[in-house]
Amino acid sequence: MGEKVVAAPIDLSDPHHYREKLRQCLTGLERLLEEKRFDRPRNLMGLEIELNLVGADGLPRMMNAQVLERIASRDFQTELAMFNLEVNIAPHRLGGRVFDRLSEELHTSLAYAHRKAGELDAGIVMVGILPTLGRDDLVSSNLSDVDRYTLLNDQIVAARGEDFTLDIDGVERLVCTSKSIAPEAACTSVQLHLQVTPDRFADVWNAAQAVVAVQIAVGANSPFLFGRELWRESRPPLFLQSTDTRPPELRAQGVRPRTWFGERWVSSAYELFEENLRYFPALLPICDDEDPLRVLDQGGVPSLAELVLHNGTVYRWNRPVYGIADGVPHLRVENRVLPAGPTVTDVIANAAFYYGLVRSLAEESRPVWTRMPFETAAANFDAACRHGIDARLRWPRRGRHGGIAEVDAVSLVRDELLPLAEAGLDSWGVEAVDRDFYLGVIEERCRRRVNGASWQAETFHRALEKGIDRDAALAAMTRRYCELMRAGEPVHNWPVGLPEPVPLG
Repeated sequence: MGEKVVAAPIDLSDPHHYREKLRQCLTGLERLLEEKRFDRPRNLMGLEIELNLVGADGLPRMMNAQVLERIASRDFQTELAMFNLEVNIAPHRLGGRVFDRLSEELHTSLAYAHRKAGELDAGIVMVGILPTLGRDDLVSSNLSDVDRYTLLNDQIVAARGEDFTLDIDGVERLVCTSKSIAPEAACTSVQLHLQVTPDRFADVWNAAQAVVAVQIAVGANSPFLFGRELWRESRPPLFLQSTDTRPPELRAQGVRPRTWFGERWVSSAYELFEENLRYFPALLPICDDEDPLRVLDQGGVPSLAELVLHNGTVYRWNRPVYGIADGVPHLRVENRVLPAGPTVTDVIANAAFYYGLVRSLAEESRPVWTRMPFETAAANFDAACRHGIDARLRWPRRGRHGGIAEVDAVSLVRDELLPLAEAGLDSWGVEAVDRDFYLGVIEERCRRRVNGASWQAETFHRALEKGIDRDAALAAMTRRYCELMRAGEPVHNWPVGLPEPVPLG
């Protein structure tokens, strides 16, 4: 959550000065765009995955600092709570056998981390929300001992001015309160980065916004929270509510939440950064010594530190990112919608589907966002989160008559979007063997109507039918999930239910 904050004493006493620095940064970004200073196309993608630590009992283990000390790799970092870690995979050029290379690197990294966690009687699991988390696990005392998380929690709590209310009505309803942002730590995600030129940014961002619903429909993996079965992908409502700085009165006035889908298609990256300044007060008004406009006047590249930090505290599902590599600025679209897991193969298949589909949609002569209201994309996202693989979505009809039709999500993916993803991967130069294998995983999920969320829910209910109580059923399901995750077969091949005990003798 947000950018790293240094451990030195921090002065948050001058929001007016910080606001002025933000305006300077925005002007600096505008000048960089006008002067065409950004990196040329290099077809670079990146991948981050948030992880959970669990014990052999399937319950969370609050020991990320100790596990990270054993891992001793810069590829792994802390996340919000003590049961969270994050792994970062170095940027790769899209093309060739990139997805098999990513799969191999991720398998190696996670196996190593799991061995090191095992030295402390813990293990690594990729899942959108750990099903065995309880309310007592998600309290401020279990936040990671890192200044940026403590500071961010304090600022969001102060802005809220009262307890946070969680109210998610799905298969069952959950209503509870929290005194901190700790419940957000339950949300463990995959972040997919794509470096783009300024001229292509808006098309890629709009395409990414249009497809979040189908990403969730085929990839949902978060049906449980605090022992309740909620939405098939419960992370979005949980993230929104657990970071919501608005009391009810501000919500009623239409003040925008910091976890935000957005409200319109865009024509430039600048619009998104400008919206972030216009709509959202600073949570971390920390000023850098750099004068961004002077750096530009001297021919340099400013870090735009305040803009980057502020941008990191606005939780868009597709976030604009400004960065510098080798002294050259670049822009990225960061897709944050997918849950972690269930397996490495599933994660890479989700990535292949996304990168291929976005490429094709961004290059269409009649882009989907010119044929579909933004409100429809937002409603699709909500429907996919609620219903997952069984969602029905509204999508523009093909052909000259046009219009919007309601369609079964799996039919939309199989009949229309998988061929587009295939063509997009061809445009990236991805080899056919990679393309066919990973898109085949998505196709099989659709054919069998299975994803991580549906497997969790059905396995849980079968355990209940055997007379196992709810908590024990969730723990047993989680242990079985961990076994199958490590075996590596994609989730559509997982046997549903708990294995029968082997008779003795």
